[in-house]
Amino acid sequence: MFAPPHMDPMMIRSALINVMTGAAIKAGRGLKRDFGEIGNLQVSMKGPGDFVSLADKRAEAVLFEELSRARPGYGFIMEESGAVEGSDKSHTWHIDPLDATTNFLHAIPVFAVSIGLEREGQIVAGVVYNPATDETYVAEKGQGAFGDNRRLRVAARRDLDQALFGCGVPHLGKAHEHPRFKAELAAVMARVVNVRRMGCAALDLANVAAGRFDAFWERGLKSWDMAAGALLVREAGGYITGADGEENFLETGAVCAGNEFMHKALLGLLASAR
Repeated sequence: MFAPPHMDPMMIRSALINVMTGAAIKAGRGLKRDFGEIGNLQVSMKGPGDFVSLADKRAEAVLFEELSRARPGYGFIMEESGAVEGSDKSHTWHIDPLDATTNFLHAIPVFAVSIGLEREGQIVAGVVYNPATDETYVAEKGQGAFGDNRRLRVAARRDLDQALFGCGVPHLGKAHEHPRFKAELAAVMARVVNVRRMGCAALDLANVAAGRFDAFWERGLKSWDMAAGALLVREAGGYITGADGEENFLETGAVCAGNEFMHKALLGLLASAR
């Protein structure tokens, strides 16, 4: 069984987390190899686009094979292959084999494998792994969140004028969402010290859990983008809902996360931009 790189003795050693980290690292090996090649490709939509799609699908196939073997019967919701119903109706994997494809395409080392496990409607375990940096973040319901050689805790800051927020920017294909985003960004920029856009929702949520970002919001996500990261935030003592305060954010695709104060403040700022 694989063990996550940089795993601290404090980190969760359950059989479930070992299975998930093992699968993420195995998939990540292929992505790391492919990432080393991407910079050598001619930058055209056809070349790198096809290459990244192949890397994505290969990584997803590894995850499906490893997780199916370890936990037969569990269902899957996957970015590339869609939903695969399992004989065990109470468990579903939410997996993104390559979160931040655009970063990968441009040889930016900010991308991740994300695996979340849903049990009877609740996310109970999550792993986020960046193959480019060997950073691993893990969480299990009731057991805390760990990564970067330590237990994760959300930032304690309460002053907006000292806060750094993260966000996601709608891409060109979502141009109809640009006006709302620009209004929300303006409302946030008027109150916080600055805003960052890293381009990888799974790692953005890990950054909230680790206390690097005081809060984060994004719209237009899928469950596989958020499932693991959402549990990281909650197990690190943070709050997470939809960007409009809804509880079913895995379904709506809009997310807002932070410590208790920053989460509430960000929800207010987003509401003021409507």
